[in-house]
Amino acid sequence: MVKINIDGKVYEVEPKNNLLQTVLSLGLDLPYFCWHPAMGSVGSCRQCAVKKYADENDQKGRIVMACMEPVVDGMRISLNDPEVKKFRENIIELLMTNHPHDCPVCDEGGECHLQDMTLMSGHNYRRYEFNKRTHNNQYLGPFINHEMNRCIACYRCVRFYREYAGGRDFNVFASRNRVFFGRYEDGVLENEFSGNLVEVCPTGVFTDKTYKKHYTRKWDLTTAPSICHNCSLGCNIIAGERYGTVRRITSRYNGQVNGYFICDRGRFGYEYVNSDKRIKQPLRRGQASGELEAVDISTAFEFVKKIVNKKGRLLGIGSPKASLESNYALQKLVGKENFFAGVSQTEHRVTRKAINIMQNGPFNVPSLRETEKADVVLVLGEDVTNTAPLLALSLRQAARVRPMELPISMNIPTWHELAAMEIIQDELGPFFVLTPSETKLDDLATATYRNAPDNIARLGFAIAHEIDPSAPGVDDLSEEEAKLAKQIARELLNAKKPLIVSGVSLMNEKILEAAANIGRAINEKQKTADLFFALPEANSFGLAMLEEKALDDALQAVEAGKYDALFVLENDLYRRMEKERVDNLLSAAEKVVVLHYLPNETTQKAHLVVPVGPFTESDGTLINNEGRAQRFFQVFSPEQTIKESWRWLAGFMEDNGLIAEDELNNLDDVINALTAEYPQLQAVKEAAPDSRFRINGQKIPRQSHRFSGRTAINAHVDVSEHKPPQDEDSPLSFTMEGYQGPAPSAALSRFWYPGWNSNQAVNKFQVEVGGGLHGGDPGVRVFKAQLTNKTEYFKDVPAAFKAEKDQWLAVPIYLFYGSDELSRLTPGVEEVIPSPFILLNEKDAEALKSSRVKIHILNRTVELEVKTSPTFPQGMAGIPIGMPEIGFVNLPIMAKITG
Repeated sequence: MVKINIDGKVYEVEPKNNLLQTVLSLGLDLPYFCWHPAMGSVGSCRQCAVKKYADENDQKGRIVMACMEPVVDGMRISLNDPEVKKFRENIIELLMTNHPHDCPVCDEGGECHLQDMTLMSGHNYRRYEFNKRTHNNQYLGPFINHEMNRCIACYRCVRFYREYAGGRDFNVFASRNRVFFGRYEDGVLENEFSGNLVEVCPTGVFTDKTYKKHYTRKWDLTTAPSICHNCSLGCNIIAGERYGTVRRITSRYNGQVNGYFICDRGRFGYEYVNSDKRIKQPLRRGQASGELEAVDISTAFEFVKKIVNKKGRLLGIGSPKASLESNYALQKLVGKENFFAGVSQTEHRVTRKAINIMQNGPFNVPSLRETEKADVVLVLGEDVTNTAPLLALSLRQAARVRPMELPISMNIPTWHELAAMEIIQDELGPFFVLTPSETKLDDLATATYRNAPDNIARLGFAIAHEIDPSAPGVDDLSEEEAKLAKQIARELLNAKKPLIVSGVSLMNEKILEAAANIGRAINEKQKTADLFFALPEANSFGLAMLEEKALDDALQAVEAGKYDALFVLENDLYRRMEKERVDNLLSAAEKVVVLHYLPNETTQKAHLVVPVGPFTESDGTLINNEGRAQRFFQVFSPEQTIKESWRWLAGFMEDNGLIAEDELNNLDDVINALTAEYPQLQAVKEAAPDSRFRINGQKIPRQSHRFSGRTAINAHVDVSEHKPPQDEDSPLSFTMEGYQGPAPSAALSRFWYPGWNSNQAVNKFQVEVGGGLHGGDPGVRVFKAQLTNKTEYFKDVPAAFKAEKDQWLAVPIYLFYGSDELSRLTPGVEEVIPSPFILLNEKDAEALKSSRVKIHILNRTVELEVKTSPTFPQGMAGIPIGMPEIGFVNLPIMAKITG
């Protein structure tokens, strides 16, 4: 710690940060534009000027840029010196000379960083009387709106897009005094994190086009803390609603998970919750018509009562997309022995394997943000950009950890981005990608390896053996494979913080075992490796903790005649198992009850469909891929006929006398019952404050103190202001009344602070800018790493895959847009989903002599367009997951392909 003097007051601070970050961490206000805590300092905007004095006798001082100034012991500075205040005011005035006077119609208005800094600097009058410089705007795709005339040339956008996120189709173009930020031509932004431009840009150059279609001023949005449901990482988000419609999704800072950013699928793939096809009232199959017909709630309860009266004849199928509480409520309704996971046997097996390895292995399971600190990365079999997108963003930062050791050795701090990048240039650390197909991370790779899943696993086993000879070896590797195994093993052993990334996307247990062996081997050398597994869906970990069985087991049980009624929770079974087998499952049950929010093939076969709320209209808990339990809260109270799944199920149990009256009355009751039955999930209680939590006797409001139009919202019904809905499940209220000050991080529904209306207000909620939130980041781990646990090596090395004549090994290919079930139902996303295809090696495709081929799998034939790759292994076929035109295929599987 060092002591510095700011305007006559002495502060004790850490010397590791620059002066701007230090000042903001102290809670003081200082304007800035180009600096961002995730991207370091370049000193381009000149807005964070301060007066620096040589010593206590220096009365004149000199103006320096705080973002470029290291903190040293005895430093004396002034933020309020008249000269430096005038300097900052002049800088703003210069930046504003070409800025349009369009704040009232700008989408950024009301949460604009430029507005905040303009007021903070004191600039309030424009003297520039000449023509403003203007630009033509570009079409950047269905998600991002471009208004270049608002640009102040802070360079944040291009630094994020190119240097932080690795995008190559966006840049800065300049000629004389004209600077333009955009693409070389109109077109859809190709990077999976382009939506962060909306929040990175301090003005309204890049704004959310999906939000623009149903725009509402920021202060009129009802907002709630939530968790993205589009992959297993559990990124924190804020959902905003107005008039019963979700208007936008923004990132919610979590220092342990997603930091400042989210991916485009999470940001833009939400509008299925606003779909006109939403199920909003119970539907019962008519006896005469045979069609699903709308009925009232009491009829739905009567229908279920007749089913439940047949005791011991109920079967429940859960969902890895549904909350922990909803899955538990269904399990409680049907009985633990009658509850099934709602995923295929293969997915169930490999997910369980991954979780067991994480819980029992002698390695550290890092948080998503911790993966950024790895100095050597091995990606084993996982295309993380498509299966766990924000992990790919984190790994891009990890690739710079080793090269950054050089500027550090020259006493250049890591925050000094301009100087550090000048030294390391395009240098990257050791980074290895072992996958069947090309990935977006290949540009970082020291070496890549393209082969079949079993061969990737074999190379993983060989790497572990190279590290520790007592691990099982692989005898018949090629010379090139053996050389690569030695190279990777050497780099992992020399690493200070080695990271092994894998996952279940290839549905191959041997890859997971190989990853575990590598971690175990490193541990044997008195080091600790980080092991990070991507899981299939948002609550795959949580569902596995409920001791469930696979969907195939449910089919066997129903076919054996054991059950009369089937309950399906937020799950389209036709995406989980072959159509014929699902038909058999549903037809074997006398009655089928489906709880869902959107129609699908499974709801079409139901006898009763119960309308439930998606994540925006529900409260619940998810456990992400690293075992972190996190709470999400409904952003608004839906129509009376729509309830959370767990509330419907609790009502069914109470109505049938299976539980006492009000036993599961609110979310706290369900969590208490869950943790009593599953003590290993006790930490779930700590994921967020319970419904009794108050600050000074007040709840935390979902609406801002500037919220307007409460009477007008219901003008079509009544001119008087209605009583707001009561929230019995959370510490939040559905009103603007309540405690407007700092709240627990898990219950923060917005980041706002006096003078900081933009998302940069998050710095007021952080212990240290760029670090954790006050009170700790949201979420809590449900297990601890067993670093001292000496597990046995996995010894069953798979046989090498060899291509067979007229047979192809069909393996899954994951798409950023299109593989996810729900985001693909969103307007805008539909525009960028590729057509169904099959991926083949160029030579295989040439032999078939056709641009379209037929793939024959079991009893099915699907015709697909051919896409080729020179590096994709011969004898294999990549099949996109989640395409309705292809349907469910239990991959990997051997298949026949004809031209």
